[in-house]
Amino acid sequence: MRFPAILGLFAALALTPLAAMAAPGDALTIPTSVVIQPAELAAMLKAPGAPPVLQVGFSVLYQQAHIPGAQYAGPGNKDDGLDNLKSHVAALPHDKLLVIYCGCCPWEKCPNIAAAYNQLTAMGFSKVKVLYLASNFGADWVDKGYPVTRGG
Repeated sequence: MRFPAILGLFAALALTPLAAMAAPGDALTIPTSVVIQPAELAAMLKAPGAPPVLQVGFSVLYQQAHIPGAQYAGPGNKDDGLDNLKSHVAALPHDKLLVIYCGCCPWEKCPNIAAAYNQLTAMGFSKVKVLYLASNFGADWVDKGYPVTRGG
């Protein structure tokens, strides 16, 4: 590879939005203080005034099954997904509780959740909670008997 080509590669990487650069394993960087367990969220959903819930994973997963009332906000690892996320939260107060989840794969391999969390905190949302799904949405939510809505 020639020197100018290497410089072009570095320039392209430098111009890539940081939130979209979240990689598998970045979920491990999410502060434990903002992580919410499935049982806790399920209980919150039964109470009046439940927080907005956004699914920030892949659309096929949302279409198969999702948390009742959750809105599909697009995959957090894609620029268009982050743009969709921004539009979903544009009218929400920045100081109210908001929950996000993905559940596409094991937590430590998720390419979406950290990027979505980082985007929301960069936008000034101060009460973002992240649903901890250790294995995936099916194993940690559906199979545990928590409420689901099937279909998109």
